[in-house]
Amino acid sequence: MQAFNRRPYDAVKRAMDIALAGIGLVVLSPVMVMTGGVVVAFLGRPMFFVQERPGLGGNAFKLTKFRTMAPPVDDDQEDSERVSIVGNMIRASSLDELPALWNVLKGDMSLVGPRPLLTWYMDHYTPEQARRHEVRPGITGLAQVKGRNTLSWEEKFRYDLEYVENRSLRLDLDIICRTLAVVLTRRGIAHEGSVSMPPFAEYTGSNEHAHRSTQ
Repeated sequence: MQAFNRRPYDAVKRAMDIALAGIGLVVLSPVMVMTGGVVVAFLGRPMFFVQERPGLGGNAFKLTKFRTMAPPVDDDQEDSERVSIVGNMIRASSLDELPALWNVLKGDMSLVGPRPLLTWYMDHYTPEQARRHEVRPGITGLAQVKGRNTLSWEEKFRYDLEYVENRSLRLDLDIICRTLAVVLTRRGIAHEGSVSMPPFAEYTGSNEHAHRSTQ
């Protein structure tokens, strides 16, 4: 899958990503050290959760986050059985997302864009849904400020495509400001009856990978 529909704004956005991610890594380094220490103390090692995700043009990269779940005992173990109180606190405060600033600095991600999902999802996208890969995936995005994990999969994809079509510096800054409010109020952390979102397998009607977590 190749990226297309590039705009002059995208180059400006990349420069903004580099500047803000670099500043963020420096300013937030004490918070990251503290969070990493909490993960090791309560969840053990490894400190980081690293998983391959599709990025710009569908090209794979390795997303890095702080780990919030215990390792699965078997393939059928539910996510709700793996998340501890500490893990839930880290997720609720979005501290687990901070290492992704390094992905932004490297160019794998942007500060704002559709959230990077799992690679196997791509086989089930419609042509319109696949357009989410016309831009770099983001740490936050339009779907995150519109309801986060309380949205249905259909709504998430609709907001992803809305962002791809209408992306601009003004929209990015609006999403960043609204993200701060979402994080502070801890809105939309989990879908009803789920740790985060219902399995994508339920949306596609497939049983394949039904228990694979996205942390």
